Amino acid sequence: MTGFEEREQGFEKNFERQQELTFKAKARRNHLLGLWAAAQLGLAGAAAEAYARGIADPSQHLHGDGEIVAKIVSDLQAKGIALDATRVTLELAHFAAQAEKQLKS
Repeated sequence: MTGFEEREQGFEKNFERQQELTFKAKARRNHLLGLWAAAQLGLAGAAAEAYARGIADPSQHLHGDGEIVAKIVSDLQAKGIALDATRVTLELAHFAAQAEKQLKS
C-alpha cells in the first residue's frame, strides 16, 4: 500500500467517525429537546421518556429541524401552551451544545 492510499484510508476513517459523531449528537439533541418539551406538556416519567423517544426516533418521519420544531410547537399549542417556534428553536440550539459536551466527555 502506498503512502497516498494509506492517507486516503485515514481520511475516509476520519470522515466516518465524524459522521457517526454528528448522528449521535443530533439524536441526543433531539432526545433532550423531547424531554424538555415533555416537561412543558406536563409529562413525567415513562410518558416523558416515550415522548422524547418519539421526537428522536427517525422512523417518526420528522426530517429536519423545522419539522421537529413544528411538531413540538403543534403539541404545545394543542395543550394551550404559548411557546412559539423561536423559543423551541433556541432550546434546540441549547441542547445541541449540551449534546456535544455530553458526547465529548
